Amino acid sequence: MIKICSAVTLSITLTIGGCGDQQSSTSTQPSQVLPQLSGKLIVTGSSTIAPLAAELAKEFEKLNTNTKIDVQTGGSSRGIADAKQGISNIGMVSRSLKINENDLTAHLVAQDGVSIIVHKDNPINELSDKQIKDIYLGKINNWKNINGVDKKITVINKAEGRSTLEVFTKYFDLKNTLIKPDIIIGDNEQAVKLVAKNPNAIAYVSIGTAEYDMKLGITIKTLALNGIAASTVTLRNKQFPLSRELNFVTIGVPTMLAQAFIDYTQSQAANSIIEGFGFVPTQP
Repeated sequence: MIKICSAVTLSITLTIGGCGDQQSSTSTQPSQVLPQLSGKLIVTGSSTIAPLAAELAKEFEKLNTNTKIDVQTGGSSRGIADAKQGISNIGMVSRSLKINENDLTAHLVAQDGVSIIVHKDNPINELSDKQIKDIYLGKINNWKNINGVDKKITVINKAEGRSTLEVFTKYFDLKNTLIKPDIIIGDNEQAVKLVAKNPNAIAYVSIGTAEYDMKLGITIKTLALNGIAASTVTLRNKQFPLSRELNFVTIGVPTMLAQAFIDYTQSQAANSIIEGFGFVPTQP
């Protein structure tokens, strides 16, 4: 088993740059310009949300020039811990809050889904819940057993503390200790890169991440789940079963600056940016 999970935290400094090709534009509305706002926010957590949060923060800074928002990844577990300890003003968590996290307040930013991905050249286009579960438990270890090629399946799993792992295991009723991975990774892009290089690999990632990378020509594809395509369209229509919330979380009463940023991310002005990352906005 190979473990690929960097301990180095990726810090996105918004005053220097944005998200490259993932940048989107939004119209400036006077109601969002709040000249009295100033100061710095620290936002930490989910690597699924971080690129989106960075671009939203960049646009917010343009509207409120005396503000700075520093977005750092590290997984949803870091977002929860940092928010609780006051290390960050806002945590990023790509799932709903648990009962034992009720001291935090969730602020819904968008809806996302979790998709199974394989290499583009893999002849498999759909898997059932049972087939996916059996692959991750090691009961199916060759693609030929599910009408694929005669090749061993390379199973890629997420590291502990990643909310994508929690959503995946909850939906498929799996215990992570029983999963038989060949490789353990951290964020979505690690999974995408590995699957794109290995025609026999299987992984699960954010639908938004998968759709965006496929548009760039990266050699992966999403698999239908029980006949339902994994896409933002089926998410928006509430058809795709493996969906999740993308939340900002805070503890206590947010500062004026934190609340203003949260309000902006939940406004219609943010919709084009959210959709540009392959997520479904909260506002129609």
